[in-house]
Amino acid sequence: MGFPEHRMRRLRRTETLRRMVRETRLSVDDFILPMFVTHGQGVRNPIGSMPGHFQLSVDELVKECREVVDLGIPAVILFGIPEHKDPLGTAAYDDKAPVQRAVRALKKEYGDALVVITDVCLCEYTDHGHCGMVEKGQVLNDATLELLAKEAVSHARAGADMVAPSDMMDGRVGFIRDELDEAGFEDVPILAYAAKFASGYYGPFRDAAESAPKFGDRRSYQMDPPNAREALVEMTLDLEEGADILMVKPAGPYLDILRVAREEFDCPLAAYQVSGEFAMIEAAARLGWVDRERVMMESLVGIRRAGADLILTYFAKDAARILRG
Repeated sequence: MGFPEHRMRRLRRTETLRRMVRETRLSVDDFILPMFVTHGQGVRNPIGSMPGHFQLSVDELVKECREVVDLGIPAVILFGIPEHKDPLGTAAYDDKAPVQRAVRALKKEYGDALVVITDVCLCEYTDHGHCGMVEKGQVLNDATLELLAKEAVSHARAGADMVAPSDMMDGRVGFIRDELDEAGFEDVPILAYAAKFASGYYGPFRDAAESAPKFGDRRSYQMDPPNAREALVEMTLDLEEGADILMVKPAGPYLDILRVAREEFDCPLAAYQVSGEFAMIEAAARLGWVDRERVMMESLVGIRRAGADLILTYFAKDAARILRG
């Protein structure tokens, strides 16, 4: 046997050669940074399970976003922690709640330089921690839609560039679309958490957003992790109801879903590298078990390679610094 005719290593010899033939490009433009906004002033509460991230009052959030804009990160998505919670999550659609106040402040400070997306859900706002109205221990679907739509319209009224329903109630995208249009916000797009799985990777987020359910779990409305075909049905339905962007959540454990969705749908696709994915890399790096920078960037490239146009990630600022050199 002679030497191989095709020597694949020829184009791997130097970094410049590798860069020239690289198939997947990661850009700062791909990133959306999740942020947590709370009540009060001058508040900067560290989130223990998410190093480098904080619950921020509106004034501190605006300051924090200066670096976001300077790094070229195009968008943030806001999650709110209200001062008071109740069974109907009324703070979710209160025009004076932290998210609504934050949207107004960010748009005033940064205008079109920063796309402000708002998470539309009730779990952070209800005293029971579920994503919808509860009656006799059951999360009600249809009754919840009206509350979600009120929240979305409230966010749009505050100036949100995009709303992102994450509750996984059936029909909520269409209901929200109709209510936004009726209220005169037909130009506000919807980023739908279309394939959101009932995952064990959400733990740190629930600490950050103070949104853990007080009873039961969310498996009756979030997707069962073994199901792939069902995810495509969910995504198809959301697209038919008026979603502009479809999301897969979590990202890393569900790259197969993302890959199939990329082949199936022509619309923009997002993937959420969730808090547990972030926390595991951080923890392993702090123990010296992995190279943080390499693993962080490799995880993001993997999500992009699988088909994501947009990546919601807590690594957005660190990754942006690396990409900008």
